[in-house]
Amino acid sequence: MGNTRHCIEDNQILNFDGLKLLYVSTSKYEGDWQSILHSHPFSELFYVVWGNGSFITEGMEFPVSKNDMVIINPNVQHTEKSLQTEPLEYIVLGIEGLSFSFETMTTTQESVHMHTAFGEVYRYNTQNSNIYAYLNIMLEEISKKEENYETVCQNLLEVIMICMLRNNNLSIVQSSNILLNRECVQIKNFLDANYAENITLDMLAERSHMNKYYMVHAFTKYIGISPITYLIQKRIQEGKSLLESTSYSISEISTILGFSSQSYFSQAFKKVTGKTPNQYRNEFKNR
Repeated sequence: MGNTRHCIEDNQILNFDGLKLLYVSTSKYEGDWQSILHSHPFSELFYVVWGNGSFITEGMEFPVSKNDMVIINPNVQHTEKSLQTEPLEYIVLGIEGLSFSFETMTTTQESVHMHTAFGEVYRYNTQNSNIYAYLNIMLEEISKKEENYETVCQNLLEVIMICMLRNNNLSIVQSSNILLNRECVQIKNFLDANYAENITLDMLAERSHMNKYYMVHAFTKYIGISPITYLIQKRIQEGKSLLESTSYSISEISTILGFSSQSYFSQAFKKVTGKTPNQYRNEFKNR
């Protein structure tokens, strides 16, 4: 009987602390492509499953095709275009907590074809790697959502990172939260200035060019409460001022603050302050 044992050497194990998989999405061109430049405060990995097209980033455009992996660093404006005859189909990973460093490419024809850097965007062909197989397992896990699927997906992300780092032209840089915090502050400032408007999460995501679910996650992490909770608390704060300084009716104040009804305003006000608007106004007058 033949028996081969491969021992694990005592080498340094890579540490991916702070690296977090935010989402996995799949897309396929079907004639309704919205080719609009946008950016995210996190990195994206864009893997071309099928088709041909081009990638546009901050004044540059380059072709992409099957097995290409495009790395987009945080806050880099980008979009993609598909050929009508060979529609693009791709998988995208959103990753928090890192950006990539790209070394200068050599100019041989083979190297330019395989590995190409465009400022803060990097493209290389993954035909000889197992990355697509790992992505498919990740998609299966995240679609079925069986027990501990999050851990499986996070570990698969780390495996993909290791495969990518075997390309000597790539290295990982721990990304700063400064740019992310700036995006959250901009959302907060918008809510402060427009609290009386009919604001939705979709609207905030569109304004910030962020994935809606990631935008909620980032805002909650930075501010401490969700965008909608912050909006309601801002309205209640302004409501207190109106109850103290004006003779507007409760119905008029609820309309001024952007609440859909007086009852909703009263319910939200009591939840935050422990008092109804009338109770709050009467207590303020008595003081």
